[in-house]
Amino acid sequence: MGVNLGEIVPKQRIEISDLKGKRVAIDAYNALYQFLSIIRQRDGTPLKNSRGEVSSHLSGLFYRTVNLIEQGIRPIYVFDGKPPELKFQTIEKRKEIKEEAREKYIDAKARGDFVEAKKYSQMTSSLKLGMIDSSKDLLNSMGIPFIEAPSEGEAQAAYIALRGDADLSASQDYDSILFGAPTLVRNLTITGKRKIPGKDLFVDVVPEIIQSKDVLNNLQLSREEIIQVAILIGTDYNPGGIKGIGPKKAIDIVKSGKFKEYGEFQEISELFLNPEITDKYKISFQKPIKDKIIKLLCDKYDFSELRVEKGIERMEFALENTLKQNTLDKYF
Repeated sequence: MGVNLGEIVPKQRIEISDLKGKRVAIDAYNALYQFLSIIRQRDGTPLKNSRGEVSSHLSGLFYRTVNLIEQGIRPIYVFDGKPPELKFQTIEKRKEIKEEAREKYIDAKARGDFVEAKKYSQMTSSLKLGMIDSSKDLLNSMGIPFIEAPSEGEAQAAYIALRGDADLSASQDYDSILFGAPTLVRNLTITGKRKIPGKDLFVDVVPEIIQSKDVLNNLQLSREEIIQVAILIGTDYNPGGIKGIGPKKAIDIVKSGKFKEYGEFQEISELFLNPEITDKYKISFQKPIKDKIIKLLCDKYDFSELRVEKGIERMEFALENTLKQNTLDKYF
């Protein structure tokens, strides 16, 4: 879930088209969980092939990536490696929440309450090893680069942007700011309308840009201090934070120099300031291999061949136009 900095972080709403020509390092696990959660049938059941294998993640990954390419965006997916030991408590807690949600989903489905069933089903999303492998196979077939981080994908994505190998990083979580990402884009892999939990209301989901320098300047904090604020609120490394402390109170505590009175958090701070990352990666965009894409999506996962072929055509057309434009640019 990451740290909850939403109410204190300045954001700027943008259009997808504003990112034309940008290379974006995307937190792959974050995006895949979104696809697994959102792309479901009416009763909350995820998309599956004839053998019962989940395919929601591949549907989201393929069609959303095609959309990004059409908009002139160059996605670079970054996959998680081994999580830090301090994150294990959060991982176990998430498993408990998913199990509770699964029981409520089964009960709601049995009662025929599909609205309730879908709500709880979205909380049960689990990313299996086979899903990760099939996602990488799809990206390879599409010619889209991906990078395997030694630890946190979000930290690696931030590093790629810091090095200038990407123009910005993408995630739903605000941790990217703590990891040092110069620019974060949210809602890149999901757009449209989202239902407000517990209400019969929908809100528009649009991309938004967050500039780290604007965050720090607006709050008059250093990066080390915004990390301290996050720790007091609660992070994946200390879930729950300090009881009774929200974002605004946390800022007051940090600015008053009283942060250390609440405990010793140097190990957590170091995970954000000096995360485990690698510079041994290569970013290269290739032409999509139509036969491989169809074999994976259509032959193995029962996707509509007509729809997939149209997606490939859209992608090829966008890439061809980009190549022509880059060639023309050399003469002007």
